[in-house]
Amino acid sequence: MTSGPLLLLLLLLVLPGSEAACPSVCLCLSDTVSCSSSGLAKLPASLPSFSVTLDLSHNYLSWLFPASFKRMPRLENLRMAHNQLGALAEGVFRNASGLRRLDLSSNRLRAVERHYFQGLWRLEELLLFNNKIAQVEGGTLSGLSSLKKAYFSVNQITDFPFFSIRDHSHPFLSMLDLSSNRMSRLPWEDVKALPGLVQRGLYLHNNSLVCDCAMYSVFWHWDLRGYDSLRDFADEHTCSVRGSPRSSIRFLRHSRFFRNCTVKKPVSLPVTVLLSHVTVTEGQRVRLDCQTSLAGAGGGGGGKLSFAWLSPGKGRLARDANDTLISLFANGTLEIGATEVNDSGLYVCTAADAKRALNATREVNVTVLPPPPEAFNTGYTTLLGCAVTTVAVLAYLYMTPCRCGCCKQPRPPPAVPIATYDPSTLTPVFSASVREHQKIHTSKHVAFMEPRRREEAAGWAPES
Repeated sequence: MTSGPLLLLLLLLVLPGSEAACPSVCLCLSDTVSCSSSGLAKLPASLPSFSVTLDLSHNYLSWLFPASFKRMPRLENLRMAHNQLGALAEGVFRNASGLRRLDLSSNRLRAVERHYFQGLWRLEELLLFNNKIAQVEGGTLSGLSSLKKAYFSVNQITDFPFFSIRDHSHPFLSMLDLSSNRMSRLPWEDVKALPGLVQRGLYLHNNSLVCDCAMYSVFWHWDLRGYDSLRDFADEHTCSVRGSPRSSIRFLRHSRFFRNCTVKKPVSLPVTVLLSHVTVTEGQRVRLDCQTSLAGAGGGGGGKLSFAWLSPGKGRLARDANDTLISLFANGTLEIGATEVNDSGLYVCTAADAKRALNATREVNVTVLPPPPEAFNTGYTTLLGCAVTTVAVLAYLYMTPCRCGCCKQPRPPPAVPIATYDPSTLTPVFSASVREHQKIHTSKHVAFMEPRRREEAAGWAPES
């Protein structure tokens, strides 16, 4: 009688479309499903709904139907690199809003259209490098409010919608890789208006930029601020004189071509306060303010401001965070009660005015140093040195042989020659036998003995 439920359970495990079914060409382990290098030309008929990570890379997929992943509500990581995707149907990622990492690199995409990533508001990392993308539509990244990193390198992009990236639309975007494309002239005013985090992580090397003063002014200020995107690829930043590829120069290395350019004041960041640096010792308390362009005009016709901090180690911090060592005050100030070395990094505060739909950010670079090693107090060290010196002088004065008249040894008559050498007539500091006296002669560590022996040897030369 008990075989009935057991048989039903086995049928549920092997039936296609069941929650626990795993395609025969895939490998399912825990919450990960790997169908990599399986020769797939289309998606399997059914995929486990419990999947958090789905790997479809290194196959022959050329098309994805709308709502291809609607039965996978827990899906967060989707890898489809090294396929043959030339385009994406509208609504491919419908009901897959939990995606955080999407890898479409090394495919055959020729454009990135507005509808491709609709609904992916939780997406943090987007990989589109090594495709054939020549066009990126203006609203492509508009709904990706959680985006942190976007890779568009090694494509054929000639124009990019920088104007669509703002603090209020992409408050966490810290890397935008547009290197190794075909961009020649960029809208530099839109580039200068990018949030500070985006400018710091904007990679534009290996493009066919045309040398002009507007371009040089932007890169000059970035180089002055020490952005790693320039320092790490200094030799790959080139521009062509008058658009001729044969007259390409490394403008970060050789700036003589731009001597006639007028470099004005630092590039303005209208919604980003300039980067600050704070250095503290481990264990100290530190407060980070959130004084932005909005915070300074809190009541000037705007609504009430809300604040949120993004920390390097703990991610997003809000006022309701259950952390006894971190406090966020109503004015946006962040307090760390007892700093640790791993608290070091870039802290970003976002001030939001919901009524005016405006955002502004404040960046603070915190460095927490380990506590210095314990050292002796110099005052006590000096006092101890003086005491030791005084004791040594007193020991020298009172422990050396007495030279007063009452204890002076009588000199032998000059006319009477000394026939033998009698050690008993000597009174050294330490009384010693003849055998011990021979040991003293070979020792170099007995205080005050060597000089006294030399004086006695000079005045008391034994006869053979």
